[in-house]
Amino acid sequence: MDGWIGQPLKRREDHRLLSGAGRFVDDLRPPRCAHVVLLRSPHAHARIARLDVEGARRAPGVVAVVTGAEVRHLGPLPVNRLVPDMRVPPHPIIADTHVRTAGTPVAAVVAEDPYRARDAVELIDVAYEPLAGVPEPEAAVGDGAHVLFADIERNRSFTRTLREGDAAGAMRTAARVVSLRVVQQRLAGVPLEPRAVLAVFDPSTEELTLWVSCQAPFRIRAEVARLLGLPESQVRVIAPDVGGGFGVKSGPYREEVLLAWLAPRLARPLKWVATRSEDQITTNHARGAVSEGELALDAEGRITALRARIVAPLGAALMNAAAGPPWNHARLLPGAYVVPACDITVTGALTTTTPVAAYRGAGRPEACFFIERLMDTAARALGLDPVEIRRRNFIPPDRFPFRSVTGQVYDSGDYGKALELALAAADYPRLRREQAARRAHGEIVGVGVASYVEPAALGWESGSIKVERSGRVTAITGSSAHGQGHETTFAQIVADHLGVTPEEVVVVHGDTRSGPEGFGTFGSRSVALGGGALARVAADVREKGRRIAAKLLEAAAADVVNGHGGFHVVGARERRVTWKEVAGAAYAGGHALPAGETPGLESSTYFQPEGEVWSFGAVVSAVRIDRESGQLVIERLVWVDDAGTVINPLLAEGQLHGALAQGLGQALLEAIVYDRDGQLLTGTLMDYAIPRAADVPPVTLEKMHTPSPRNPLGAKGLGEAGCIAIPPAVVNAAVDALAPLGVMHLDMPLTPVRLWAAIRRP
Repeated sequence: MDGWIGQPLKRREDHRLLSGAGRFVDDLRPPRCAHVVLLRSPHAHARIARLDVEGARRAPGVVAVVTGAEVRHLGPLPVNRLVPDMRVPPHPIIADTHVRTAGTPVAAVVAEDPYRARDAVELIDVAYEPLAGVPEPEAAVGDGAHVLFADIERNRSFTRTLREGDAAGAMRTAARVVSLRVVQQRLAGVPLEPRAVLAVFDPSTEELTLWVSCQAPFRIRAEVARLLGLPESQVRVIAPDVGGGFGVKSGPYREEVLLAWLAPRLARPLKWVATRSEDQITTNHARGAVSEGELALDAEGRITALRARIVAPLGAALMNAAAGPPWNHARLLPGAYVVPACDITVTGALTTTTPVAAYRGAGRPEACFFIERLMDTAARALGLDPVEIRRRNFIPPDRFPFRSVTGQVYDSGDYGKALELALAAADYPRLRREQAARRAHGEIVGVGVASYVEPAALGWESGSIKVERSGRVTAITGSSAHGQGHETTFAQIVADHLGVTPEEVVVVHGDTRSGPEGFGTFGSRSVALGGGALARVAADVREKGRRIAAKLLEAAAADVVNGHGGFHVVGARERRVTWKEVAGAAYAGGHALPAGETPGLESSTYFQPEGEVWSFGAVVSAVRIDRESGQLVIERLVWVDDAGTVINPLLAEGQLHGALAQGLGQALLEAIVYDRDGQLLTGTLMDYAIPRAADVPPVTLEKMHTPSPRNPLGAKGLGEAGCIAIPPAVVNAAVDALAPLGVMHLDMPLTPVRLWAAIRRP
């Protein structure tokens, strides 16, 4: 074996998790723990006319009842102001005067157990004066819409324009201009474990500890400390085993702040665990943008300009990452193609709905879907094969690093090669021949292609490594796992760099007390940044170990190399020392060390690369639509993904399969639906359809490996690729199938009733 990087090791976490030995927030049951239940508004928009909590306060087992007036001073919750002039509405921990989305808490009950807390909630007397709802983004920012906040004109949190080159001129002189309107449905993340918080205050140390099902414990620590006026040293946040996140558990949410404020006041542990329906209406939703755009092309089918207007729903309050998806949607619209000029405007709309923010892909799927549907629309208008129009517009491989028209710098890639590999694996010519033959017999069949890019690893991450006296290694990462297999992947990286086995590496994560400040896990950043940080710090520890080994071996440092389990002299493997011997000398100090060397064998670092890494790939999809029922069946799915250096192919494939399922969920099944008053109609899993195993078809997965120059591993992201790539490929295939019937576009999800109606549309 040449090394551990690239080996398909099974996840070391799985035995513990699959045998029921996982440790999730709700598994923690400290003595005297009380439970919090929130009374939530049934109205999407209303004034609180009356709130009487005295009946609840007198109920058996009730410890406390909290209203908005008591926590009015807490806030505001953090918002990443990606757009400098963003208007940020109030985001109260508990509503005091108004509610602007269903599910907003108006009171909190603390009781000895959750059952008595729920009984007491029923005793709260509350009356509302309903107000007009504005659930849809275009209507919310349109003329005559009800204004939600007096100081935010036309419900517009922000508007940002990306303009480069003469897009208007290119539109006037183009051989062909095609236009498209896309309405993307909102989605829910539906992690297996709903959100949960446990807060414990120790009066002897004045330390507040929060156990949170989250993706970014350091962020939650920082914001809770800020909102409560505490030094961060007094706040500890632990993310134990986390049952999925997908971006929606980045936080912080109201509940973390509320329990952190309450625990010291009540001097007892407090727990809140969301029900599934509570999670569905309060955990941030995603997608939902409405996009209208035009693509200008010359006579050869080459893009000359792109124009787009995007309106994205943000909900009634802004989550920390609220602006991220709309901004990604706008900046990533050029996709894998050379676009000489653009005029793109994105508007963030305040709506009387659950906040909308990050979820697997976070703007990347919206952008990819729009440009890939435009490419197919243009191909049809010009009489070109959809493959050929892509070939003519791909960024050439010799132009990397490539600066896009929206100012994004792509690091490396060969987009044409990925598509050609997918076409070959799918036998594209045969698919087209079979399509023609089957159409002649009355079948509704289509073939779709899509190419995509996936920017990842924006920001920084920390890493820390210590070699103990035993020779075992502790690696601490700021990346907080929620199902990706960090304990396995990071152990492989460290083992590879130190010449030990992964079994000799303990990976620690998810605890703000364990090591240096961390950034968190989202945006497909873990391996490139978290792994990159560990690779760098492992190299530092290895070099110090080599210098100590040289003294022990009485050799020049230049003549000593790292090998399996320790170090040896070049050309004389029998002259060797183990990591245990090196560590013993490191902690002995004094004369055991080379001159000028300090004791210890550990190091920490922060890693921030020059920019994002850009994964890419291509998908070919073949579908059949039943004429009588509208049921869509995916008959062939071929996917080529390039994530640079892959640390563990087995885990990488698992990530791709998971993203495939969620991408298919958006394409075929899932939709958050509100009525015109802002009532959530898909608030349970009886109404909101998520993929089951039988809904996920077989997929042929092929991989390319184009290393990134922006981190020491050459790694790129892959966790969001399926949500980005699969929907446009499937929808392109469905539109291709229905094109003989005059269908030019279909919005998702492609439910049987929607396809059935399209088949029968006059």
